[in-house]
Amino acid sequence: MLKEFKEFIARGNVMDLAVGVIVGAAFTAIVNSLVKNLINPLLGIFVGSIDFSNLVLTVGDAHFRYGAFINSVINFLIIAFVVFLLVKFLNRLLPAPKDETVEEPSAEEKYLQEIVDLLKKDNH
Repeated sequence: MLKEFKEFIARGNVMDLAVGVIVGAAFTAIVNSLVKNLINPLLGIFVGSIDFSNLVLTVGDAHFRYGAFINSVINFLIIAFVVFLLVKFLNRLLPAPKDETVEEPSAEEKYLQEIVDLLKKDNH
């Protein structure tokens, strides 16, 4: 079981995923800072302060802070839009990956390969 776990961890996909999660967390911190420190104050100049956190619905002893939820949704939309713009900018900045499609062998090449395989099989 330990051997299987070691093989699983050593796979390229798992390592790529781990790196992606770590870089994603760091990128999230950058985007959150960008939105909190630059985008929100800029929006505040034009729209004024947007804060719904004081909106509360009280039913009996339960307090439903739907204003905080609205703030979270607005922040999510702003962050998603900023990430969209960053990705779009990076896609323009970085060259597009080359399409390395493997050309399908012709029928003649397939037949020749079959002949070679048969000859190898007969020699063994």
